[in-house]
Amino acid sequence: MRKKIREKQYELVVLVTGSTRGLGLAIVQALCQGFKGDVYLSARDVQRGAVVVEDLQREGLKPRLLQLDITDPVSIQAARQHFMKEYGGGDPASFGSQAERILQTNFFATRDIIVGYITLYMCSPDLQARLCSDDITEEELVALMKSFVAEAKAGDHINKGWPNSVYGVSKIGLMALTRIQARRLRRETPQRGILINSCCPGWVKSDMTYPNGTKTPAEGADTPVYLALLPPATQEPQGEFVVDRQVQVWAGSPT
Repeated sequence: MRKKIREKQYELVVLVTGSTRGLGLAIVQALCQGFKGDVYLSARDVQRGAVVVEDLQREGLKPRLLQLDITDPVSIQAARQHFMKEYGGGDPASFGSQAERILQTNFFATRDIIVGYITLYMCSPDLQARLCSDDITEEELVALMKSFVAEAKAGDHINKGWPNSVYGVSKIGLMALTRIQARRLRRETPQRGILINSCCPGWVKSDMTYPNGTKTPAEGADTPVYLALLPPATQEPQGEFVVDRQVQVWAGSPT
């Protein structure tokens, strides 16, 4: 069965990072019911992941398990090799990360990016312009993120125009990186039909937000799953920030 799958030109596959509980787990559950392909539940702890997979199997779902720590380059490389071996070089879609190139950046490690959307407007006008530029490169973005780290360590980041939120700045980096990678896909491989977007699940009830979350994990999973299940040949949204299935404008003044 697996051999036949590898012989196909493109086999649909989704990787959901951070998916042993909460929002990530809800995304896996929804995709297992509606996605026509393999759904990977990833876990840093394989034993923990195996328990979750067994629970889902008892519900009649069939996720596959992958060990993955998105902060560990060795783990990232092992995951990449797994997909190359299993799918013959196909392009796995993923939540929280779309490819090794993106995974390797330190500011692409979590999903809840609404903080970054808000924090962008706390940056100085100059920084806003640079981060929202349509021609900023990945190298320039990485340099900006590194400069923030250095300036924060020196206690000078506010004077340099940055907001006083490390987490928020990391989300800004994520959103800008999404736009950069979308431009790259349009330029280099438009025929492949690969979409990359960032999204906000909303204020989801979780260990982090307790007791203030307003959405259940299943409700928070709606927009990520919607993006994952866009029909083949869909061209938009691409490189956008999506909330409640609606594209949001993140440059200029919020409306």
